[in-house]
Amino acid sequence: MIQAIRQIEAEAQTALASARNEKDIEAVAIRFLGRKGALTGFLRNIAQLPPEERAAAGKQANEAKKSLEAAVKQAKKNLSGKDRPENDTPIDISLPGRRATPGHTHPISQITQEICSILERMGFSVAEGPEVETDYYNFEALNVPKYHPARDMQDTFYISDNIVLRTQTSPMQIRVMEKQSPPVAVIAPGKVFRCDSDLTHTPMFHQVEGLLVDENVSFADLKGTLTAFVHEMFDSDTSLRFRPSFFPFTEPSAEVDILCVMCRGAGCRVCGQSGWLEILGSGMVHPNVFRSVGYDTARYTGFAFGMGVERIAMLKYGIDDIRKFFNNDMRFLRQF
Repeated sequence: MIQAIRQIEAEAQTALASARNEKDIEAVAIRFLGRKGALTGFLRNIAQLPPEERAAAGKQANEAKKSLEAAVKQAKKNLSGKDRPENDTPIDISLPGRRATPGHTHPISQITQEICSILERMGFSVAEGPEVETDYYNFEALNVPKYHPARDMQDTFYISDNIVLRTQTSPMQIRVMEKQSPPVAVIAPGKVFRCDSDLTHTPMFHQVEGLLVDENVSFADLKGTLTAFVHEMFDSDTSLRFRPSFFPFTEPSAEVDILCVMCRGAGCRVCGQSGWLEILGSGMVHPNVFRSVGYDTARYTGFAFGMGVERIAMLKYGIDDIRKFFNNDMRFLRQF
Protein backbone atom coordinates (compact mmCIF):
# COMPACT_ATOMS: atom_id res chain seq x y z
CA MET A 1 0.00 0.00 0.00
CA ILE A 2 2.87 2.36 0.84
CA GLN A 3 4.41 1.46 -2.49
CA ALA A 4 1.17 2.53 -4.22
CA ILE A 5 1.33 5.94 -2.50
CA ARG A 6 4.92 6.41 -3.59
CA GLN A 7 3.92 5.51 -7.13
CA ILE A 8 1.17 8.20 -7.10
CA GLU A 9 3.62 10.77 -5.75
CA ALA A 10 6.23 9.89 -8.39
CA GLU A 11 3.67 10.25 -11.20
CA ALA A 12 2.64 13.66 -9.85
CA GLN A 13 6.24 14.87 -9.63
CA THR A 14 6.89 13.70 -13.21
CA ALA A 15 3.77 15.53 -14.44
CA LEU A 16 4.83 18.71 -12.66
CA ALA A 17 8.29 18.54 -14.18
CA SER A 18 6.79 18.48 -17.68
CA ALA A 19 4.27 21.28 -17.01
CA ARG A 20 4.95 24.24 -19.32
CA ASN A 21 2.67 26.86 -17.87
CA GLU A 22 0.39 27.64 -14.94
CA LYS A 23 -2.57 25.98 -16.65
CA ASP A 24 -0.62 22.69 -16.83
CA ILE A 25 0.36 22.99 -13.17
CA GLU A 26 -3.28 23.52 -12.15
CA ALA A 27 -4.28 20.44 -14.15
CA VAL A 28 -1.70 18.33 -12.26
CA ALA A 29 -2.90 19.71 -8.92
CA ILE A 30 -6.50 18.84 -9.77
CA ARG A 31 -5.56 15.39 -11.07
CA PHE A 32 -3.76 14.34 -7.89
CA LEU A 33 -4.92 16.74 -5.12
CA GLY A 34 -8.42 17.79 -6.27
CA ARG A 35 -11.67 16.51 -4.75
CA LYS A 36 -11.61 13.55 -7.13
CA GLY A 37 -7.81 13.36 -7.32
CA ALA A 38 -5.82 10.14 -6.99
CA LEU A 39 -4.22 10.99 -3.65
CA THR A 40 -7.43 12.46 -2.22
CA GLY A 41 -9.31 9.29 -3.16
CA PHE A 42 -6.68 7.17 -1.49
CA LEU A 43 -7.00 9.17 1.76
CA ARG A 44 -10.78 8.73 1.71
CA ASN A 45 -10.45 4.95 1.39
CA ILE A 46 -7.90 4.40 4.18
CA ALA A 47 -10.69 3.29 6.52
CA GLN A 48 -11.24 0.26 4.28
CA LEU A 49 -7.69 -1.04 4.86
CA PRO A 50 -6.91 -3.69 7.48
CA PRO A 51 -6.49 -2.03 10.91
CA GLU A 52 -2.80 -2.90 11.11
CA GLU A 53 -2.07 -1.02 7.82
CA ARG A 54 -4.12 2.13 8.39
CA ALA A 55 -1.68 4.14 10.54
CA ALA A 56 1.33 3.67 8.28
CA ALA A 57 -0.67 4.23 5.09
CA GLY A 58 -2.32 7.39 6.51
CA LYS A 59 1.02 8.83 7.60
CA GLN A 60 2.61 8.13 4.19
CA ALA A 61 -0.37 9.58 2.30
CA ASN A 62 -0.42 12.80 4.34
CA GLU A 63 3.33 13.26 3.86
CA ALA A 64 2.88 12.74 0.11
CA LYS A 65 0.06 15.30 0.06
CA LYS A 66 2.17 17.93 1.83
CA SER A 67 5.09 17.21 -0.48
CA LEU A 68 2.95 17.60 -3.61
CA GLU A 69 1.31 20.81 -2.35
CA ALA A 70 4.75 22.30 -1.78
CA ALA A 71 5.91 21.10 -5.20
CA VAL A 72 2.89 22.71 -6.90
CA LYS A 73 3.54 26.00 -5.09
CA GLN A 74 7.22 25.94 -6.06
CA ALA A 75 6.44 25.08 -9.69
CA LYS A 76 4.21 28.14 -9.98
CA LYS A 77 6.94 30.28 -8.45
CA ASN A 78 9.51 28.96 -10.89
CA LEU A 79 7.51 29.93 -13.94
CA SER A 80 9.45 32.38 -16.08
CA GLY A 81 8.24 34.77 -18.75
CA LYS A 82 8.98 32.27 -21.51
CA ASP A 83 6.56 29.80 -19.91
CA ARG A 84 3.44 31.82 -20.77
CA PRO A 85 0.51 30.09 -22.51
CA GLU A 86 0.71 30.15 -26.27
CA ASN A 87 -2.23 32.59 -26.57
CA ASP A 88 -0.79 34.99 -23.96
CA THR A 89 0.32 38.37 -25.38
CA PRO A 90 3.57 39.80 -24.02
CA ILE A 91 3.19 42.99 -22.00
CA ASP A 92 4.43 46.09 -23.77
CA ILE A 93 5.83 48.15 -20.90
CA SER A 94 6.22 51.17 -23.21
CA LEU A 95 2.44 51.55 -23.54
CA PRO A 96 0.92 54.39 -21.46
CA GLY A 97 -0.87 53.19 -18.33
CA ARG A 98 -4.62 53.39 -17.77
CA ARG A 99 -5.49 56.56 -15.94
CA ALA A 100 -7.43 56.14 -12.71
CA THR A 101 -10.72 58.03 -12.70
CA PRO A 102 -10.34 60.85 -10.17
CA GLY A 103 -12.81 60.93 -7.30
CA HIS A 104 -14.84 63.96 -6.30
CA THR A 105 -16.46 65.16 -3.11
CA HIS A 106 -20.10 63.99 -2.97
CA PRO A 107 -22.65 66.84 -3.29
CA ILE A 108 -23.99 66.13 0.21
CA SER A 109 -20.47 66.42 1.61
CA GLN A 110 -19.92 69.61 -0.39
CA ILE A 111 -23.06 71.23 1.03
CA THR A 112 -22.25 70.06 4.57
CA GLN A 113 -18.79 71.58 4.30
CA GLU A 114 -20.22 74.83 2.92
CA ILE A 115 -22.85 75.08 5.70
CA CYS A 116 -20.20 74.47 8.38
CA SER A 117 -17.79 76.92 6.76
CA ILE A 118 -20.38 79.73 6.75
CA LEU A 119 -21.39 79.13 10.37
CA GLU A 120 -17.79 78.72 11.56
CA ARG A 121 -17.02 82.16 10.13
CA MET A 122 -19.86 83.44 12.33
CA GLY A 123 -18.13 82.04 15.41
CA PHE A 124 -19.69 78.57 15.76
CA SER A 125 -17.51 75.52 16.42
CA VAL A 126 -18.23 71.99 15.18
CA ALA A 127 -19.25 69.21 17.60
CA GLU A 128 -19.77 65.58 16.58
CA GLY A 129 -21.18 62.66 18.55
CA PRO A 130 -22.64 59.14 18.45
CA GLU A 131 -25.26 58.07 15.90
CA VAL A 132 -26.59 55.46 18.34
CA GLU A 133 -28.12 57.42 21.21
CA THR A 134 -29.90 56.88 24.48
CA ASP A 135 -33.56 57.82 24.79
CA TYR A 136 -32.52 60.41 27.38
CA TYR A 137 -30.29 62.43 25.06
CA ASN A 138 -32.46 62.00 21.97
CA PHE A 139 -35.77 62.85 23.69
CA GLU A 140 -36.04 63.38 27.44
CA ALA A 141 -33.28 65.98 27.91
CA LEU A 142 -34.76 67.86 24.93
CA ASN A 143 -38.11 68.26 26.75
CA VAL A 144 -39.73 65.24 25.10
CA PRO A 145 -40.58 62.88 27.98
CA LYS A 146 -41.92 59.37 27.43
CA TYR A 147 -45.44 59.22 25.93
CA HIS A 148 -45.17 62.88 24.90
CA PRO A 149 -47.24 63.37 21.70
CA ALA A 150 -44.29 65.11 20.04
CA ARG A 151 -42.61 61.72 19.72
CA ASP A 152 -45.17 60.88 17.05
CA MET A 153 -43.59 63.61 14.89
CA GLN A 154 -40.52 61.40 14.46
CA ASP A 155 -40.68 57.78 13.30
CA THR A 156 -37.85 56.35 15.35
CA PHE A 157 -35.65 53.29 14.84
CA TYR A 158 -35.49 51.64 18.27
CA ILE A 159 -32.61 49.29 19.03
CA SER A 160 -34.02 48.61 22.49
CA ASP A 161 -36.43 50.36 24.85
CA ASN A 162 -33.75 52.85 25.81
CA ILE A 163 -31.44 52.91 22.76
CA VAL A 164 -32.29 54.51 19.40
CA LEU A 165 -30.71 55.58 16.15
CA ARG A 166 -30.70 59.32 16.64
CA THR A 167 -33.55 61.13 14.90
CA GLN A 168 -31.71 64.46 14.98
CA THR A 169 -28.28 65.82 15.87
CA SER A 170 -29.83 67.87 18.71
CA PRO A 171 -28.51 65.42 21.37
CA MET A 172 -25.11 67.02 20.79
CA GLN A 173 -26.52 70.26 22.20
CA ILE A 174 -27.15 68.49 25.52
CA ARG A 175 -23.78 66.73 25.49
CA VAL A 176 -21.94 70.00 24.84
CA MET A 177 -23.86 71.98 27.47
CA GLU A 178 -23.23 69.26 30.08
CA LYS A 179 -19.49 69.82 29.67
CA GLN A 180 -19.30 73.54 28.88
CA SER A 181 -20.57 76.63 30.64
CA PRO A 182 -21.96 79.55 28.61
CA PRO A 183 -21.19 81.17 26.29
CA VAL A 184 -21.78 78.26 23.89
CA ALA A 185 -21.87 78.43 20.10
CA VAL A 186 -21.79 75.04 18.37
CA ILE A 187 -23.06 73.32 15.25
CA ALA A 188 -23.59 69.56 15.04
CA PRO A 189 -23.45 68.02 11.53
CA GLY A 190 -24.09 64.33 10.97
CA LYS A 191 -26.30 61.43 9.91
CA VAL A 192 -29.76 60.95 11.39
CA PHE A 193 -32.33 58.18 10.95
CA ARG A 194 -36.11 58.01 10.65
CA CYS A 195 -38.60 55.43 9.29
CA ASP A 196 -39.55 57.41 6.21
CA SER A 197 -38.94 57.04 2.48
CA ASP A 198 -40.33 58.86 -0.57
CA LEU A 199 -39.27 61.45 -3.17
CA THR A 200 -38.20 63.93 -0.51
CA HIS A 201 -37.37 61.63 2.46
CA THR A 202 -34.93 58.79 3.09
CA PRO A 203 -34.46 56.55 6.17
CA MET A 204 -30.96 58.00 6.60
CA PHE A 205 -30.24 61.65 5.91
CA HIS A 206 -27.99 64.46 7.13
CA GLN A 207 -28.64 67.40 9.42
CA VAL A 208 -26.79 70.38 10.81
CA GLU A 209 -28.06 71.63 14.17
CA GLY A 210 -26.96 74.93 15.68
CA LEU A 211 -27.00 76.25 19.26
CA LEU A 212 -26.03 79.59 20.76
CA VAL A 213 -26.34 80.31 24.50
CA ASP A 214 -25.27 83.45 26.35
CA GLU A 215 -26.68 86.32 28.35
CA ASN A 216 -29.28 88.51 26.61
CA VAL A 217 -29.64 86.32 23.49
CA SER A 218 -32.90 87.22 21.73
CA PHE A 219 -35.07 86.12 18.83
CA ALA A 220 -33.63 89.06 16.89
CA ASP A 221 -30.18 87.41 17.16
CA LEU A 222 -31.68 84.21 15.74
CA LYS A 223 -33.26 86.08 12.82
CA GLY A 224 -30.06 87.95 12.09
CA THR A 225 -27.94 84.78 12.17
CA LEU A 226 -30.25 82.81 9.87
CA THR A 227 -30.70 85.72 7.46
CA ALA A 228 -26.95 86.09 7.12
CA PHE A 229 -26.61 82.33 6.64
CA VAL A 230 -29.25 82.15 3.88
CA HIS A 231 -27.72 85.11 2.02
CA GLU A 232 -24.33 83.38 2.13
CA MET A 233 -25.68 79.97 1.09
CA PHE A 234 -27.89 81.24 -1.75
CA ASP A 235 -27.62 84.94 -2.55
CA SER A 236 -28.36 88.34 -1.02
CA ASP A 237 -31.62 88.64 -3.01
CA THR A 238 -33.13 85.58 -1.28
CA SER A 239 -35.93 86.70 1.05
CA LEU A 240 -36.85 84.90 4.28
CA ARG A 241 -39.98 84.57 6.34
CA PHE A 242 -40.45 83.12 9.82
CA ARG A 243 -43.66 81.18 10.49
CA PRO A 244 -44.83 80.24 14.02
CA SER A 245 -44.43 76.52 14.64
CA PHE A 246 -43.99 73.99 17.44
CA PHE A 247 -40.91 72.12 18.60
CA PRO A 248 -40.81 70.72 22.15
CA PHE A 249 -37.26 71.94 22.77
CA THR A 250 -37.82 75.58 21.69
CA GLU A 251 -40.35 78.24 22.69
CA PRO A 252 -41.22 80.29 20.78
CA SER A 253 -40.56 78.18 17.67
CA ALA A 254 -40.51 79.12 14.01
CA GLU A 255 -40.04 77.46 10.66
CA VAL A 256 -38.04 79.41 8.12
CA ASP A 257 -39.03 79.69 4.47
CA ILE A 258 -37.06 81.26 1.66
CA LEU A 259 -38.33 82.76 -1.57
CA CYS A 260 -38.51 79.94 -4.10
CA VAL A 261 -35.13 79.66 -5.81
CA MET A 262 -36.82 78.26 -8.93
CA CYS A 263 -39.50 80.86 -9.66
CA ARG A 264 -38.42 83.75 -7.40
CA GLY A 265 -41.84 83.87 -5.78
CA ALA A 266 -43.98 83.69 -8.93
CA GLY A 267 -45.28 80.21 -8.06
CA CYS A 268 -44.22 76.90 -9.59
CA ARG A 269 -44.52 73.12 -9.13
CA VAL A 270 -41.53 72.99 -6.80
CA CYS A 271 -42.99 75.46 -4.28
CA GLY A 272 -46.59 74.29 -4.78
CA GLN A 273 -47.49 77.67 -6.35
CA SER A 274 -46.89 79.37 -2.97
CA GLY A 275 -43.67 81.13 -3.95
CA TRP A 276 -41.96 79.91 -0.73
CA LEU A 277 -39.87 76.89 0.29
CA GLU A 278 -39.29 75.62 3.83
CA ILE A 279 -35.60 75.14 4.68
CA LEU A 280 -35.23 74.77 8.47
CA GLY A 281 -36.77 74.88 11.94
CA SER A 282 -35.65 77.16 14.75
CA GLY A 283 -36.59 78.82 18.02
CA MET A 284 -35.51 80.02 21.46
CA VAL A 285 -34.21 77.19 23.65
CA HIS A 286 -36.91 75.98 26.07
CA PRO A 287 -36.06 76.60 29.74
CA ASN A 288 -36.64 72.91 30.50
CA VAL A 289 -33.69 72.07 28.23
CA PHE A 290 -31.48 74.44 30.22
CA ARG A 291 -32.68 72.91 33.47
CA SER A 292 -31.69 69.42 32.28
CA VAL A 293 -28.06 70.59 31.98
CA GLY A 294 -28.04 72.83 35.06
CA TYR A 295 -28.00 76.23 33.30
CA ASP A 296 -29.44 79.24 35.15
CA THR A 297 -32.63 80.04 33.21
CA ALA A 298 -32.86 83.49 34.83
CA ARG A 299 -29.43 84.43 33.50
CA TYR A 300 -29.03 82.66 30.16
CA THR A 301 -31.08 82.47 27.00
CA GLY A 302 -30.28 80.92 23.68
CA PHE A 303 -31.51 79.91 20.26
CA ALA A 304 -31.31 76.69 18.26
CA PHE A 305 -31.91 75.76 14.64
CA GLY A 306 -31.74 72.65 12.50
CA MET A 307 -31.62 72.06 8.76
CA GLY A 308 -31.61 69.05 6.46
CA VAL A 309 -28.52 69.00 4.27
CA GLU A 310 -30.29 67.13 1.46
CA ARG A 311 -33.04 69.77 1.51
CA ILE A 312 -30.51 72.58 1.14
CA ALA A 313 -28.69 70.70 -1.63
CA MET A 314 -31.94 70.06 -3.55
CA LEU A 315 -32.82 73.75 -3.44
CA LYS A 316 -29.33 74.97 -4.29
CA TYR A 317 -28.86 72.57 -7.21
CA GLY A 318 -32.48 72.30 -8.43
CA ILE A 319 -32.82 68.54 -7.72
CA ASP A 320 -36.35 67.11 -7.54
CA ASP A 321 -35.68 63.59 -6.15
CA ILE A 322 -33.65 63.01 -2.97
CA ARG A 323 -32.89 59.43 -4.02
CA LYS A 324 -30.49 60.69 -6.70
CA PHE A 325 -28.00 61.46 -3.94
CA PHE A 326 -27.80 57.77 -2.98
CA ASN A 327 -28.14 55.93 -6.32
CA ASN A 328 -24.42 56.36 -7.14
CA ASP A 329 -25.16 57.22 -10.77
CA MET A 330 -21.86 58.64 -11.98
CA ARG A 331 -23.60 60.72 -14.65
CA PHE A 332 -25.39 62.57 -11.88
CA LEU A 333 -22.46 62.83 -9.45
CA ARG A 334 -19.99 64.10 -12.06
CA GLN A 335 -22.04 67.29 -12.39
CA PHE A 336 -20.86 68.36 -8.95
